[in-house]
Amino acid sequence: MQKQNEYDNKRKKTLRWGYLFAVVALCVFTLFLARIVILQNTNVQEIKDDYINKNYREATLKAARGNLFASDGSILATTVMRYDIYLDFKTMKDTVYTNNIGALSDSLSKMFGKPRGEFRKKFDEQRRKKNQYYTLIKGLDFDQYDRIRKFPIFKKGKNKGGFIVDRNYKRELATTEIGAGTIGMDDGVHTAGLEGAFSKYLRGTDGKRLEQRINSSQWKPIDFWKVQEPIDGEDVYTTLDLRIQDIAHSALQKQLINFEAKHGTVIVMEVATGKVRAMVNLRRTDEGDYVDSYNYALKDNIEPGSTFKTISLLAAMDDGFIDENTTVDVGNGVWVYAKQRISDGHGHGIYDISDVLAKSSNVGSAKLITKYYAEKPQIFLDHLRRWKLFDKMDIELPGITKPRFVTPESKRWNPAALASLAYGYASNINLLQLATFYNGVANNGKMLKPLFIDKIMKDGKTSYTAKPEVMVSKMASEKAIRMMTHALTKAVEKGTGKSIFTPNLKMAGKTGTARFEYWLPGPMKYRASFAGFYPADNPKYTCYVMISEPNTAKGFYGATVAAPVFKEIAGKTFLKTPQNVEKEMLVDKKVNLNKMVEPNVKVAVNHKQMPNVVGLIGKNIIPQLENLGYRVDYKGVGRITEQFPTEGTTISKNQRIYLSLQN
Repeated sequence: MQKQNEYDNKRKKTLRWGYLFAVVALCVFTLFLARIVILQNTNVQEIKDDYINKNYREATLKAARGNLFASDGSILATTVMRYDIYLDFKTMKDTVYTNNIGALSDSLSKMFGKPRGEFRKKFDEQRRKKNQYYTLIKGLDFDQYDRIRKFPIFKKGKNKGGFIVDRNYKRELATTEIGAGTIGMDDGVHTAGLEGAFSKYLRGTDGKRLEQRINSSQWKPIDFWKVQEPIDGEDVYTTLDLRIQDIAHSALQKQLINFEAKHGTVIVMEVATGKVRAMVNLRRTDEGDYVDSYNYALKDNIEPGSTFKTISLLAAMDDGFIDENTTVDVGNGVWVYAKQRISDGHGHGIYDISDVLAKSSNVGSAKLITKYYAEKPQIFLDHLRRWKLFDKMDIELPGITKPRFVTPESKRWNPAALASLAYGYASNINLLQLATFYNGVANNGKMLKPLFIDKIMKDGKTSYTAKPEVMVSKMASEKAIRMMTHALTKAVEKGTGKSIFTPNLKMAGKTGTARFEYWLPGPMKYRASFAGFYPADNPKYTCYVMISEPNTAKGFYGATVAAPVFKEIAGKTFLKTPQNVEKEMLVDKKVNLNKMVEPNVKVAVNHKQMPNVVGLIGKNIIPQLENLGYRVDYKGVGRITEQFPTEGTTISKNQRIYLSLQN
């Protein structure tokens, strides 16, 4: 009986465990089936989000930005490769690490000038942590990368030596002195200048790659997933002529310093094409230096003053109201019109039409324009509209302003407003638009759109070539254009611009002296301007110069402050023509193609200024520059025929020097 009871208890116990096991198995099976059903009904993207995206991500591979060139092929801005080096200590084999870490530390010590023990200590620490993405160094150039990848351990590559390379692109300007504000930038958020204008061509198409999470903050590129390679950007050749840009920069900077001015602008346009060959904007910093960092030519509207008289009087010439025989009595140089006092700085009596411009008479301009247009000012304003002076210019560069004029529709309009318009007030307009107008007069009345791009190239093939674009096919009658050209030529020969007259280069132009912020108390502020073209009888270039807030104790008139800049630019940019220009206008110490020097000459960089190496033998000079720590790019062999930066330019060690050589 007792045995029977023991058997029954044992059997019950076994059954209980059997039932328990069956229940557990049933639960596991049920959970398994439920998981299958859930997976079958779960969106694939949800699985990817839950499992894949936590450990992997799709990263962008930046495309190399195309080069930005001057019209002659000189580099303005270029993209250079930079190399970041990371180490994966987990993949380094023990024997490889143990046998080579000493030699690696020695090599790194010599390359970077740090104690070898510092590298050894840091590497041992990271190896104990099994760090798979330790940052060794960033921003190496190719020569440095090529050297470091041959070091012990690193030369075994990624899988055995744990050597990981990440390639990045860095934008570098070929010059920090000339046109930096004009060249501009595009950082993905803000755009400016030429870089911003042509970014759609320069930027290229980014690629993609997969990266694996190493820890909470680090991601490592992986190789087993297909990489979508980036497509590099196209090269853009701008219209800027680096030689003319340099001449304009130097002439403007010198005059700004002489007159202690706040800022200044120069625009040089090619008459026949509308191509902008130079655009310089310099402003004074708190330290007293002048830098090209803001584009006043495009972004500021100003009351132009007397340079606008060319515009107002051309309208009357085109309408036939005035011709060579027209005269105007300016009296004693003071005239009150519609309760507004108008005065001239000099002159009195009876002027012919060329005298009005030559002597820059406010009274003469105001009397003529109000005489013929006071009853119907819209006829006068329609000329300005036809010349596109009311329109915001359709150019590639960002930030250009739209002109503003006081018109009969404005609350500020009164009878005196028309008189003010006649001599350059009651209006706000940017300098590029004014230069474009003068270029139209120089081009026999055909106004061309300002061009900033010559061509676009990729892999040696031209995909786009710019052609002149006509804004106004005929600004005025041939007689009116001829009359205006004569008047502007007389202004240089006998008028307010006679201080820059030279018999060897015929120039046409108009001075301007505009007071601004005249409604505010305090010292008077002036803008000095000169606008014109040369040679007057066969124009090749148009030039507009404006210098703002010169020290009035030293001078503030356009003839004194701005006109000399125009003369220097005209003389030096016209060197390549057969004209016999005055010797003092030919002086250009930055260009000397005939200099012959003995092969053993030594070059020195004093006060961080670029020496003149033109004419020297390249194989002797290039190593010297490199030994001084400068980075040299050169093409050709033989003697140096061209250099950039030019002589006297301040250069730093992170700046490239570009040389052209020829036998």
